[in-house]
Amino acid sequence: MTKIHKPDFSRGKPKHQEFDAIERAERMIPALRQNAQLARELRRVPDETREMLRASGLARILQPRRVGGSEMPLVSLLDVLLPIGAGCGSTAWVLAQYLIHNYMIARWPEEAQEKIWSRPDALISGILVPLHGKAHRTTDGYLLSGHWSLVSGVHETDWCILSATTTGVKGPGEDCNFVVPTSSIEILNTWNPIGLHGSGSDDVQVRDLFVPDHMVLPVKAVNGHDAPGCAVNPGPIYRLPCYMIFGTLLASTVLGMAEQMFEEFLTYACSRTSVMNAAPVGSFATSHLDVGEISAILQASEALLRADLVEMTEIAEAGRTLNDKQRSNYRCNAAFAARCASRTASLIIDLVGGPAVSDANFISRTYQDIFVATRHSNLNWNANVTDHGRARFRMSLSNTAL
Repeated sequence: MTKIHKPDFSRGKPKHQEFDAIERAERMIPALRQNAQLARELRRVPDETREMLRASGLARILQPRRVGGSEMPLVSLLDVLLPIGAGCGSTAWVLAQYLIHNYMIARWPEEAQEKIWSRPDALISGILVPLHGKAHRTTDGYLLSGHWSLVSGVHETDWCILSATTTGVKGPGEDCNFVVPTSSIEILNTWNPIGLHGSGSDDVQVRDLFVPDHMVLPVKAVNGHDAPGCAVNPGPIYRLPCYMIFGTLLASTVLGMAEQMFEEFLTYACSRTSVMNAAPVGSFATSHLDVGEISAILQASEALLRADLVEMTEIAEAGRTLNDKQRSNYRCNAAFAARCASRTASLIIDLVGGPAVSDANFISRTYQDIFVATRHSNLNWNANVTDHGRARFRMSLSNTAL
């Protein structure tokens, strides 16, 4: 595969573990491609793929070193998700969930971390929408109830983070995140999509599930405010707002899909002739224009995401606090990169022509995956660009999660 993406050298030569993670991701591509059809049929990640993810340790690249994680620079997220996206879009999508939620756990009290990471390679899913749940205060915890939609990768996980608003407390309720065993929630069969079939983004629900205090963390604590877990995880990356980063992870998966879609098209086009005049498909000037545009868009999108991740790390290492303009800018850039990837997917599907209507065509399946992925709220262009526009005008953000 001719890769557009490459590791970042702007901050010196990457460490051996970073190269090793990239190589592990790239070695998984053939098996992911082989399992992709089964993932579509199951509408979740196959067991074999789940165990490959566990064995690879890729979901642990942002996990603290003290519990055996890699604690890598944020840019490693992009370098790992691009090749996984090239192998299977659904697998990349769920890996992005496992990465961000594992990263979030470093903010929880040490007691929670010890319980969750008693299995160091635990996989963690989540849905961060507090309006979908209520948590009633008890003497030493909360009774959690709610119904949450689109919990990607939940079938394969050991733990799940559910967000809800607290009740039964003095004063107004507070939005909090609750970590619960996946075995304690009901997974509903609701995922019947037109793309990202293997992401297993089913609904989940719980009713009066007891969650002890140490497994609960206010949303503001994972958003760059004081988090109890930072006392045992002092690394700079754990001081960054989690919600700000999520869009960049998801955009990285979409970009990986789009880059592989482009490579598949080039391989296809170089071996095909036109059914109308037998001329090589790659000989048309109009195709040259589109291919040049696609190449430039993909490289620029990757460069944007890469620069943002490097900058986030530098800000964290310098101990600086991010303002509204910076946080909304990263979300806006992620949505822009995803929008650009979607643009290239449309150009490619038009270049393929008639054969693209077949559901058996890798290019058409990837197009569907990109279409579904870019519906996610973190990648919604209008919402994210508008919030950044507000910040540029010195107005408060409408997205309180940022």
